Amino acid sequence: MTARVYLSAAHKSSGKTTVAIGLTRALTRLGHRVAPFKKGPDYIDPLWLTAASGHACHNLDYHTMSAAEISALYERAGAGADVRVIEGNKGLFDGVALDGSNSNAALARALATPVVLVIDCRGMSRGVAPLVIGYRHFDPSLEIAGVILNRVGGARHEAKLRAVLQEYTDVPVLGAVQESADLAITERHLGLVPSGEWDGAEALIARLGEAVLAQVDVAAIARLGEDGKAPGLKSCGGAGHADVRIGIIRDRAFSFYYPGDLEALKAQGAELVFIDALRDQALPDIDGLFLGGGFPETEARALSANGALRAAIRTAIEQGLPAYAECGGLMYLTRRLTYQGETHPMVGVIAADTVMGRKPAGHGYAGLKPTAAHPWAQGHLDRGIVPAHEFHYSHLTDIAKDTVYAYEVTRGTGITGHHDGIVYKNLLAGYAHLRDVAACPWTAAFVGFVRAHRLRHAAPACGRYPRPGEVRRVQGL
Repeated sequence: MTARVYLSAAHKSSGKTTVAIGLTRALTRLGHRVAPFKKGPDYIDPLWLTAASGHACHNLDYHTMSAAEISALYERAGAGADVRVIEGNKGLFDGVALDGSNSNAALARALATPVVLVIDCRGMSRGVAPLVIGYRHFDPSLEIAGVILNRVGGARHEAKLRAVLQEYTDVPVLGAVQESADLAITERHLGLVPSGEWDGAEALIARLGEAVLAQVDVAAIARLGEDGKAPGLKSCGGAGHADVRIGIIRDRAFSFYYPGDLEALKAQGAELVFIDALRDQALPDIDGLFLGGGFPETEARALSANGALRAAIRTAIEQGLPAYAECGGLMYLTRRLTYQGETHPMVGVIAADTVMGRKPAGHGYAGLKPTAAHPWAQGHLDRGIVPAHEFHYSHLTDIAKDTVYAYEVTRGTGITGHHDGIVYKNLLAGYAHLRDVAACPWTAAFVGFVRAHRLRHAAPACGRYPRPGEVRRVQGL
């Protein structure tokens, strides 16, 4: 039978993510196949949950997805799992809409998933009761299956909390996790440090799993929300015939990619070729390039030191290679990047400089309206406002006056406050992060653009023969 649990909290920074990572690893240690999910447009928490479970974590987001899409993804990505774990964002009843229609509570209710509330208990004793009572009765239709007491100050503190909750509420305590510096994940300007950047990530995940196994009733959680059905078979996906090769810059500096988007690129007929911008000296044989977001600022010295790859990327884009860059990728393609008083040369194909600030320059959901300059919007992204999101502390300076933009910003900041998406030759680079959904089928648009460019330039001058399937496509034109 498939169980399901929605981990939420009273407010952000309650330690919910560390509990979610620990619970996911604990369930995995007990032999359960865990399908992890994260509410909202987040890249970093899903990286940790993926590492903890061994399975891709998918985002469930009301801004970019319809309710039907969310439900379909939850079922599709959860097929074959023994337990589905959703980590919420912010507090249980928090959301953009005043009526709570896009809150964690609304998502839990829509997916018929019981909620376990993670409570930050620092400095709290008897006050935990009215907090839980309030959350329990604010929306009686929501199933709050239990609480996990977090950041507990010791055995006496735990005993008090348990006694108070037993006396005044009917909500079971499913665990109490003691405060420990050994369980903390380092944070910086965009939140947690991504798991792929931290050499000690696996050791920390193991410690979190052990702590949860010892202090939480994992077996009880593994029975929550059981639907009485055996886990369905995991779909193998429907990758299309690969006739174009798209390079993906993925390493310590660039790790912000939605797994669904990578799957969608393959389904559109792209073979994905991963590139390490810190170590690889040359571009492989590719037809297009995708540079995702991440933290190029913290790896700026190493990125700058790899002058061979920077030159190769610059030359390829100047020669017309189709390329798409988001946020960190945009920063990498500018002339130089300044962070913490140091300035390092970057690729230099975009006529602008990147400067890191101390406060967010753009943060939250975004809306984009494609302009006539967009290189691959036609027929795909020109059906209305494109939903997106942005979260960056950097901004561009000394932007060339003749810069052409692919989007008017209807919500958010973008590059200028009014525009986003610099267009240069066959490159599109902006701060906004897109996600391949019904309202934004960007992978079909980009792969189609790459394919059309390849077919136009498939002559022997390319220095290679057409790939399997390409001859058939050319002959069919």
